[in-house]
Amino acid sequence: MTVEFQNVAIIGAGAMGRGIAQIAAQAGSQVWLFDTQEGASAKACEALGQTWDKLADKGKLSTEAVATNKARLHQANTLKDLAGCQLVVEAIVEKIEIKKAVFAELEKVVAADCVLVTNTSSLSVTAIAAGMQHPTRFAGYHFFNPVPLMKVVEVIAGLKTDAAVCQRLSTFARQMGHTPVQAQDTPGFIVNHAGRAYSTEALRIVSESITDFATVDRILRDQVGFRLGPFELFDLTALDVSHHVIEAIYRQYYDEPRYRPNVITAQRLAGGVVGKKVGEGFYNYVDGVQQVPAEPAVPVVENMPPVWVSPRAARRSELLQLLKDLGAKIETGASPSPEALTIVAPLGFDVTTVAVVDRHDPARTIGIDMLVPDSDTKRRVLATNPATRADIRDAAHALFSRDGKPVSVIRDSGGFVTQRVVASIVNIASDMCQQRVCTPQDLETAVTLGLAYPMGPLAMGNRYGPDSMLEILFNMQTVYGDPRYRPSPWLRRRGAIGLSLMQEE
Repeated sequence: MTVEFQNVAIIGAGAMGRGIAQIAAQAGSQVWLFDTQEGASAKACEALGQTWDKLADKGKLSTEAVATNKARLHQANTLKDLAGCQLVVEAIVEKIEIKKAVFAELEKVVAADCVLVTNTSSLSVTAIAAGMQHPTRFAGYHFFNPVPLMKVVEVIAGLKTDAAVCQRLSTFARQMGHTPVQAQDTPGFIVNHAGRAYSTEALRIVSESITDFATVDRILRDQVGFRLGPFELFDLTALDVSHHVIEAIYRQYYDEPRYRPNVITAQRLAGGVVGKKVGEGFYNYVDGVQQVPAEPAVPVVENMPPVWVSPRAARRSELLQLLKDLGAKIETGASPSPEALTIVAPLGFDVTTVAVVDRHDPARTIGIDMLVPDSDTKRRVLATNPATRADIRDAAHALFSRDGKPVSVIRDSGGFVTQRVVASIVNIASDMCQQRVCTPQDLETAVTLGLAYPMGPLAMGNRYGPDSMLEILFNMQTVYGDPRYRPSPWLRRRGAIGLSLMQEE
């Protein structure tokens, strides 16, 4: 099979450029590496050669393949050396004027049918193409680090991009062993756009003093199945990258509340506490090893009060069965006795609101998050309200810990932790579909491959119920009065009539 682009140039010899060069050479292209820094191209070619040698040592490449790949790799000393290339991939600093200047020079060198692409993660493809002689042959080609392992690439059409160019880029991505997804030229494209809810909602939770960084991470890993908690992820990507992406998308969407940044990352960035690479972020690192604070001990409670469960509790029958299995003494009256531990399980509302509206004694009322079936989660989450007595809090903590499943106790929050993060993820993804940023299928593919979520955001919404997502968002909007939580029309309409969130019109 003939490779789509036989002669490919990579501008930028950093980790991203080297990664793209590696997979392009392995696909069968002749690859030229260019960097304005003296000696950078030579070092990059040497590093790639060592990478292939190591793969051969591990039995993942033959010695013949290594020799072939090395022979396909070339150093370019000037832009003029790229004149014969059919595709040029720019992977340099995220500054639009520098990128525009590079492409202006390239257009003087390459043929009129040479495809030019940018690996930008946050800048407008259309804006970079502005002023080009042939903007129809220009597109975004966004890879993710480390390129050989992150198997998704966003193919972004600018306002004037020829559709055939995107088709060729998609074909080439597949030849390189990657999965292409098509995106419109909108802030953050697919992956960085869809990922806004996970990080910004987690920051908002901590900024409200609901709980701490480590507890948020534990809850989202154990209740939903995320591989990394949001603050672990921040430490891995580093705030000197992540914070600027958050701010860029927020500003490019003209201060859309759904993407609102948080002062926590701004302050920590200013203080240099940016993540694992400096040994200090949301966690401390000793010799590169994350230092995780111990969980609070389960209280010892000698006299367990009887338990009464609100008739309006989410998954009430499941909750009652769980309490029976835990050996609780359950009250069945129309209202709790003066001694009872009152359990509520709201969707979107906080414990305080439910206690007041339903006329429960706040001092004896505790909330539990039942969005995720208890059988599907590795952790239970309880929430107090400002009036909850310490003995009631400890009794609930001890009771729900009886079978050994970890329990996190947080302060009052509309939507606990999981509900508000999951609903926000689903809502932003739904609105991306409403805006036609991409197809629902490409969105799911991009997020599962690019962000390693346990499932795509639309599949997540379907699993926990579009109607439940709507209820959470409407109720959170009531609690907080914030347009951040207004439901997307895509979600609202499909939730109202019982359609899958993957359903297109």
